[in-house]
Amino acid sequence: MDVNVFGGTGFVGSEYCKIAQNGIVTNEREDYKVYSPDVVYFISTVDNYNVHSSPTLDIDTNLIVLMKVLENYRDYIKASGEQGCFNFISSWFVYGQDSGYGDKHRGIPETDPCDPKGFYSITKRCAEQLLVSYCETFGLNYRILRLANVIGKDDKKVSAKKNALQYLLGEIAASRAIDLYDGGRFFRDYIDIRDCARAIDLVQRTGALNEIYNIGNGVPCDFRDLLEFAQQRLKSTSEFRTIAPKQFHQKVQGSRSFYMDTTKLQSLGYSPQYSRYAMVADICESLLSK
Repeated sequence: MDVNVFGGTGFVGSEYCKIAQNGIVTNEREDYKVYSPDVVYFISTVDNYNVHSSPTLDIDTNLIVLMKVLENYRDYIKASGEQGCFNFISSWFVYGQDSGYGDKHRGIPETDPCDPKGFYSITKRCAEQLLVSYCETFGLNYRILRLANVIGKDDKKVSAKKNALQYLLGEIAASRAIDLYDGGRFFRDYIDIRDCARAIDLVQRTGALNEIYNIGNGVPCDFRDLLEFAQQRLKSTSEFRTIAPKQFHQKVQGSRSFYMDTTKLQSLGYSPQYSRYAMVADICESLLSK
């Protein structure tokens, strides 16, 4: 059965469309009609900084558009009599929690409470709650897939605001000085775009209905360690400098260190094909070839 993909031209959505084992039906921009009982929904803003330039953008994109699609999804299911699932792509940002660092740290499971900060994070969590309430009200099936930090050489929207690691790899390739919050001594959970797409496909095909799944590798990756690995790989002379986090970043980040508990995803048979160093090495090779 075909899967209806919304947001299939983005970084993660386009990779998923390449490898999905089921057939794919993609929607053009602003086409919110539903063509299949199975949906994978990628439409989203990508960072917490829109509040400065367009304070309603996160609300309009992450909530209003979602509700338009959900209304069409309900109409489709009612008219067709088919049963499917609305798979909503969310983010680790909804947790707003800290995994800890050093000897005391833990992967955050799907059952932990959420306390997001910032407009992007809050609207993603609100979207999850609206989805659950809507589906329970009208007898529809859903899944929520919370993505870790996704990296890969083909990300066209890398910036200091979004995908900071990959942005800094470009700065290291140019041997520019690197300013790091807390000296870069914190954890993140990184997953290669190819592994991420495979994990989404796996959950879409085999995951339990009406459940939340963490989509990551469940590995605490030391940020500074990855940058130093890249520095050697790129033969860079970049200087690493320690700075205090900006006030806005402290307010909206919520988590100094974060990685996921991916036990549920692993129970479906997922295992990563790309290690943390393989991901970074792949991006470094693409930077060297430019």
